[in-house]
Amino acid sequence: MTEAAEAPLPTPEGAPGEGRPAPAPAGPVLGVFAHPDDAEISSGGTLARWAADGREVHLMVLTNGDRGSEDPALDRGELARTRRVEVEAASGVLGLASWRMLEIHDGELENTAEVRAEIVRAIRELRPAVVLSCDPTAWFFGNRYFNHSDHRNAGATTLDAVFPGAGNPHFFSEQLTEGLSAWKVSEVWLGWTNEPNHHQDITGFMELKLKALGEHRSQLEGGMLGFFEEWLPAEAEEDGKKIGVKHAEGFRVLNLE
Repeated sequence: MTEAAEAPLPTPEGAPGEGRPAPAPAGPVLGVFAHPDDAEISSGGTLARWAADGREVHLMVLTNGDRGSEDPALDRGELARTRRVEVEAASGVLGLASWRMLEIHDGELENTAEVRAEIVRAIRELRPAVVLSCDPTAWFFGNRYFNHSDHRNAGATTLDAVFPGAGNPHFFSEQLTEGLSAWKVSEVWLGWTNEPNHHQDITGFMELKLKALGEHRSQLEGGMLGFFEEWLPAEAEEDGKKIGVKHAEGFRVLNLE
């Protein structure tokens, strides 16, 4: 597996929720997600808000998204190239500091030592205070959708990379000879969760979240953009009511300090 891209981008806390006495700790943020549009859908408002607040926010996408279409005539290699361009554009809209993308095929993400090593490397390079991903325990949403295996595996692999991986020098010790050192993450935020213990205020960032999602044009054909423009604000409004704000995103937050 090779890391396909790492691109710096120009830089163009919310209210505490239940069980959260303070905002996220200051310092860099690393978001780790399975597919090119996952960050925007699950956590785009939070990432955009942190970036606007001057935080250094980075994105890591674990697959190349080459199966993100049901058109049998579409070339998967071309789709992967398109999705890379879309990640760069969306990251620019969100104001992220950088993005990187692995070449794992869509639908083939597994929790392996090789993938964990890539996430550990990113953590040790960027030294984030917060790592943000998906809740791997969330299998079922209502009675009409069950979670993509890539989403579940992204969350589980990220958790294993955070602990015990990145913080223990005896894991992936070969990286230490490259000048990297062990790094312990202060908090993990897991989106797409059925058990949120924190709702992050994203009031004022809903439009930016949707604009960033709109850059993933290959995924928004056949009225999908209209679907997201209706569903995401409605979901954010419901989450916002829980903390008395207009829009919010829900997370399971783990304090590791």
